[in-house]
Amino acid sequence: MSQGTYEAGSPTPAPTARSRRWRRGTKVLAALGGVIVAGGSAYAATNWIVGLSSGSSGSAQSSSVSNLAITAVATPAAGNLLYPGGSGDVVVSVNNPNSFPVTITAVSLPSNTTYAGGYSNSALTTAQTGCSTSTSNVGWSFATSSSGSSHTLASPLIVGSNASLTVTLTNAAAMGTAAPAACESTYFSMPSLTGVTASAGGATATTSPATDSWSS
Repeated sequence: MSQGTYEAGSPTPAPTARSRRWRRGTKVLAALGGVIVAGGSAYAATNWIVGLSSGSSGSAQSSSVSNLAITAVATPAAGNLLYPGGSGDVVVSVNNPNSFPVTITAVSLPSNTTYAGGYSNSALTTAQTGCSTSTSNVGWSFATSSSGSSHTLASPLIVGSNASLTVTLTNAAAMGTAAPAACESTYFSMPSLTGVTASAGGATATTSPATDSWSS
């Protein structure tokens, strides 16, 4: 998995309002009308009410869920900038390749000793000398000593079907006081997320660009 890019494990779809309706409405009745005619002599027309036998059903199939992709934005808009002992904004693009919306409610972070790599350009293609994943002291805000800690978003993000959403995560990056001077005026490729909490479905898709955050 590359720096700045994350493909979450396939989320387990939570029951949607539609699926709940399926469970409440599995018992179906049908009425069929018919007229009996034989040998050219018309008998009295009779309507036959026909019910379904116990266990009658139909067939449906659920779609598979493809991974989301979360990548760094090549030209992030200037926002809260990092400095030693402070926090700054992170801009990401979330791509949903599925034919249905996906709702993201939380992110899972690597440990607080997993650092971002520094780059001299916003496209993150030229490494900044002296500001590496070993020395930058830049990581995700509120990350813990254990990898995989989950952090709830202030607002759920609903990514539309076959769509991308650009999100500014306010103060999501933190720079430690031990950050070297080489990390001044630098762009950072944040460490890969370890997961997201997401479910298939959602109401109106979040408008891009969006702003979100977590506070603990």
